[in-house]
Amino acid sequence: MKLLAGCCGILCLFLGGANVPTTQSVPDLKDKPWTLVEGGVTRGDTSKKQIALIFTGGDFGEGTGTILDALKERNIKGSFFVTGDFLRKPELNAQVKRAIAEGHYVGPHSDKHPLYVPWEDRTKTLVTEHEFRKDLEKNIDDLRNLGALKGNGPVYFIPPYEWYNQDQVNWARPMGVLLFNFTPGSGSNRDWAPEGHKSFLASQKIIDDILAYEQKGPHGLNGFLLLLHLGSQRQDKPFSLIGPMLDELKKRGYSFVRIDQMLPL
Repeated sequence: MKLLAGCCGILCLFLGGANVPTTQSVPDLKDKPWTLVEGGVTRGDTSKKQIALIFTGGDFGEGTGTILDALKERNIKGSFFVTGDFLRKPELNAQVKRAIAEGHYVGPHSDKHPLYVPWEDRTKTLVTEHEFRKDLEKNIDDLRNLGALKGNGPVYFIPPYEWYNQDQVNWARPMGVLLFNFTPGSGSNRDWAPEGHKSFLASQKIIDDILAYEQKGPHGLNGFLLLLHLGSQRQDKPFSLIGPMLDELKKRGYSFVRIDQMLPL
């Protein structure tokens, strides 16, 4: 038994386990009223009229202040997920500190924003477990140093490019990390696409589509993990319209919760 324990310790160090957060492994989610894709959670409880606002940032974050202002004005808590590259920009690092101070969930989006899985074949994996762990642990450590992710609860993590497979879910669980992704259907994730890109839509159209989906979706936006980006190369900025969208959704009876409240463990 001692030999086995020693071997496991060496293996953990080899895999980058020296910096693994002091959390318990994420349990099996089969009894949760959530939607899973490739083992990752993509929607919360559809019986509850709740929305979790998910904001991701990598290379761009010019909308962070505007978004934080809109949330503060409405006393809404959101969930922000940023990369290490985002944190290494002083002006964006300051906005992350503000988000933490104002009570939002601030979590990892990877350190270097690697692509885990080929776009054309989700059965393949482009990174090793060691590479995955080392990159994610760096991101988590940097966030902890800013005051985020306090306590021993699970760490919520949305993968880079919002693209993953079962491998990353399996690797994340022993680290105390719950991998999740945005809820598809509303088209909100298109807000990154710049003018001239095939996925580009005007900001007002993106907001209108979210509100239209709320009326036609089988469960509305109940349990929705609504993804929006903190910035992009676009000239037409969707984040400038977030306030009116939140006001309209509130009129329709929705409340807004942090990701750890939407997906409690």
